[in-house]
Amino acid sequence: MPTVTDPLETLQPVVTDIRSLPVQVAGQIRGLLSRDDLRPGQQLPTEASFAARFGVGRTTVREALKLLENDGLIQVRRGLGRFVSAAPALRRPLTRLESVTELMTSAGYQVTSRVLSASAGSPAPDERDALKLAERSEVVRLERLRMHSDEPYIYSVDVMPRSYFPADLGEVDWTGSLLDFLDGRGARPAYSVAQISAVHLPAGLAAEHGLAERVPWLLMIQVNTTAAGEPVIYSHDYHRGDRFSFDVLRRAQPS
Repeated sequence: MPTVTDPLETLQPVVTDIRSLPVQVAGQIRGLLSRDDLRPGQQLPTEASFAARFGVGRTTVREALKLLENDGLIQVRRGLGRFVSAAPALRRPLTRLESVTELMTSAGYQVTSRVLSASAGSPAPDERDALKLAERSEVVRLERLRMHSDEPYIYSVDVMPRSYFPADLGEVDWTGSLLDFLDGRGARPAYSVAQISAVHLPAGLAAEHGLAERVPWLLMIQVNTTAAGEPVIYSHDYHRGDRFSFDVLRRAQPS
């Protein structure tokens, strides 16, 4: 009889990086799906099997599987277990809340950041409304380019309440994930409301920062909110349309 290879044997243990453990584990399992080691309709190994292979707890595995379920990659059949979804895998599911660092890393890009400015001041009216700030509140405004091979792929402006930052903004490493920064302060975003539109870059921006002017850009305006309902990031992210696309999985509602 032919030898049946356990797909878990092909995986490497999780290597700690800037992402949370559930996100790392979800990425490893996502790799199984993309290589067809786990095929549509096939039942997934148990939580205990994944936990033993990755050297993490079952709670971490459960959270990772929930991320994949939310993305439509796996489905739960009550009383039977978890199965690979028959629906097509999304290139980048729009329903997934992730940092720009995670977005680019998962697409295979080597991410570097160029900080254009980081300053504190009074919010503009739309910023105050989006973050639900009181009068006389201050915000931190961060402007960055996210790059691969020294080529800008994303231009972003993030506005956050001043209260989450130290008095000396020079103490902050602005090159990393803002989601992880806020997580360290007990305010990690749990969900966001986003609007995406095709746009031209603001006048003069392409020439000033070496951005590709003749390619399409996708603007994602987003309000990131904690599980407690507190808005913590109001962002404008311009994605190169020839490098990024976002898919939506639409499911029929039961009648």
